[in-house]
Amino acid sequence: MKRILTTSILVLAVIIAFGQAKKPTIMVVPSDRFCISKDFKFVFENQGMKQTLPDYKTTLQTDPDLRLVITKMAQIMADRGFPLKDLEQELKNLEQERAESSMLTSSSSGSEMAESPIDALKRVAKADIIMDLDFEIKRQGPQKYITFNLKGLDAYTAKQVSGAAGAGKPSTAAAPELLLEEAVLSHMDGFNAGLQRHFDDMFAKGREVKVQIKVWSNWGQNLESEFGDESKELTTIIEDWFADNCVEGRYNLSDATENFMKLEQVRIPMMKTDAKGRSRAVDTRSFVGDLRKYLNDMGVPSKLYLRGLGEAWLILGEK
Repeated sequence: MKRILTTSILVLAVIIAFGQAKKPTIMVVPSDRFCISKDFKFVFENQGMKQTLPDYKTTLQTDPDLRLVITKMAQIMADRGFPLKDLEQELKNLEQERAESSMLTSSSSGSEMAESPIDALKRVAKADIIMDLDFEIKRQGPQKYITFNLKGLDAYTAKQVSGAAGAGKPSTAAAPELLLEEAVLSHMDGFNAGLQRHFDDMFAKGREVKVQIKVWSNWGQNLESEFGDESKELTTIIEDWFADNCVEGRYNLSDATENFMKLEQVRIPMMKTDAKGRSRAVDTRSFVGDLRKYLNDMGVPSKLYLRGLGEAWLILGEK
């Protein structure tokens, strides 16, 4: 009897632990195609090239169907236990941040950093997964139905980690959110399983980011210069640091010269323990910030720039 009771307790503990497995934070965002096809867009010149980007704020303010559909999709995910970031609220947070930092420039060159709307939104919201949603309401006689294309994108790499597409059955239901719910429900278990597999992989093998190491032209040193007690080349010192601090030493040095290093598939830990024993989340800034401190202690000053959520540039030679 005692053995049966012990076994039952262990099984119950496993079930509870599984049910409490950490899930990725989700933010539902309209696809570029949806926004641009409805003429909700920014058009500008970038180094002589015409570039078109989505205008999320105007899309939400102008298209009532979109707000209802996004709210319904968020509810579907919340019902399955996924924590959510609200697109409209994050856009407001982004506007507030821009107002506060409108005069912020580089301390060395005086230039401003430019970001695309989605990169800025990712950085402020800090969601793990962007749910990129495209849909269209169509008619079949007196009835309506919805076609949809849903992509789960890693917010750090923009790689697709899950997806679902399909069409609902024609219905007399007028509300777009009801049409969406009818169309997507049969696809959600497989879609969510893909998201969870990716998130579990990140906890086991680390989150994937990119890092570039550059050198200020006026520094007088480069990545072949020797530093430290062992007089190692700076390239070797930096590679050793990544080998020691990446999860399972996982990274790929895809390009390197005396003034440049490009590291891809850099696997950073999801969490770390700080000096006070507290568990802290790790992101690209904090991870590369630790490298910056390490190099500064060796007499190598540097400036850290973020490009979106999943890429950082560390420029050596001055702050």
